[in-house]
Amino acid sequence: MEQNAGLIARAIEDSLSIIDQDRERKIVEKRFGLDGQKETLEQIGEALSVTRERVRQLEKVILVRLRISAKNGEIAGLPAAEKIIIRNLAELGRAARVTTLAEKIFGEKATNSNRAAITLLAEISDALTVVTENDRYHNAITIGDNGNEKIIRKKIDDIVKLIKDNKTPMTLDELDAKLNYEHPSQIAAIASLSKQLATLNGLWGLIKWPSVNPKNIRDKIYVILDAKKEPMHFNDIAVAIAESNFKRKNVTTQAIHNELIKDPRFVLIGRGIYALNTWGYKKGTVSEIITAVLKEAGKPLSREEIVAEVMKTRKVKETTILLNLQNRQLFEKVDKNAFTLA
Repeated sequence: MEQNAGLIARAIEDSLSIIDQDRERKIVEKRFGLDGQKETLEQIGEALSVTRERVRQLEKVILVRLRISAKNGEIAGLPAAEKIIIRNLAELGRAARVTTLAEKIFGEKATNSNRAAITLLAEISDALTVVTENDRYHNAITIGDNGNEKIIRKKIDDIVKLIKDNKTPMTLDELDAKLNYEHPSQIAAIASLSKQLATLNGLWGLIKWPSVNPKNIRDKIYVILDAKKEPMHFNDIAVAIAESNFKRKNVTTQAIHNELIKDPRFVLIGRGIYALNTWGYKKGTVSEIITAVLKEAGKPLSREEIVAEVMKTRKVKETTILLNLQNRQLFEKVDKNAFTLA
């Protein structure tokens, strides 16, 4: 990584040496934040005693000049830096956010200056494409043969639309079946450039969907249960959250239990055991469940039939069900082994 940093630094130095005037060099340094602090057109204009529009015009002219110099092979250190950036992008799926790419090239301690350096080099390189950050897209770099910025944004939008139209999160394999990419990793790379999408447990969805971007305890509980596909004790749910990939997972067992009680999506089906209501489980006491079973049947049921039906929605002992059947105010025994509603 130190070698990478050295080659990137040399490419930046060689690029800036193309710019003759100190004022123009400062504009590039400040606009990209090569010294660690990116500045606005207004801030630079005030420092140089020129208008915001003049700074914008100069920046545009300087970048055109640098791109021409790069194309003509006049920036000595650029080819080596391009190889580093392209090699790392290839490993990331041929596209990546600038923050992600910088961490891969420079390590976890990548600085603002590191990010600025690879962004500037990508801006002037024919082999790379830069996606400018706005409300919908992250600042990103892609390998040039992916297309220009307009094409990259169209690819991002196509993935977002596909997921929106699906109305539920999708796996990479599901996306791959509907898109024309060489490998699912390329889909993941392009999707990661969108501020409208999030991913969790192999699923891609809209960032507003709790299943891929849980923001509160209740949503995290839901994701854990949905992934488990079976009822869990609240203590086990707490452990699963602590071991998860959630951004914030330092929650107490008591807080988890409180949310399980309050949220109608979760059904208590046994002593401390909860399930999702979408699995067919219903809230209520054992007696209420027996009542519902007999109402739905519309006829007397045997003791065994009642136990079997209640056990589908409750994790309780058989003896608990039989004890509740003895409530003569609710249930009537019609023969030796059959019960109906009183």
